[in-house]
Amino acid sequence: MNATRFVPIMIVVIVLLSACSSPKPPGREISSFTFVDQQGESFGFNQLKDTVWIADFIFTSCKTVCPPMTSEMATLQKEFKKHDLDVQFVSFTVDPNVDTPETLKAYASQYTDDNSNWHFLTGYSSQEITNFARENFQTIIQKPETSDQVIHGTNFYLIAKEGKLVSEFNYVDEDYVHDLLKTVEDYTK
Repeated sequence: MNATRFVPIMIVVIVLLSACSSPKPPGREISSFTFVDQQGESFGFNQLKDTVWIADFIFTSCKTVCPPMTSEMATLQKEFKKHDLDVQFVSFTVDPNVDTPETLKAYASQYTDDNSNWHFLTGYSSQEITNFARENFQTIIQKPETSDQVIHGTNFYLIAKEGKLVSEFNYVDEDYVHDLLKTVEDYTK
């Protein structure tokens, strides 16, 4: 391939790749939901009204990203309490057939002893959480038939008091805690 043909093709590839990674528009409304938390209690959108909350997707038998994600959420929980910010944390299991309330409670206890503002949710089918994640958070959930592991997004999602998703944060970014803290402060004023 000659160089003059190669440059336009590379420009098109770069433009397409940058479009794929561009931030999603803020303000998507999260649809109403009621699931079951690690205490076996109904918990959902109504309990989160007028609060800022941070959501993620995890599962208890995860062998890769979930333990560090959950550890980071525990760090955020402590950090926000230290700054006296009223934030709720919601971890949706992506493996609801395995993750019962009891399983989630045992998992949660490995990371926090404060369940007052962190809810690990289950009580739905795999298809329901797949649809919910895609429609509300524009993220994937997929469980291959040949594995007990589940493929899922790894971002933390910030939802404002009105129930709108306003931002996403990648927990492996160096400055994400600072950026998230600043954004939460703006939304809790």
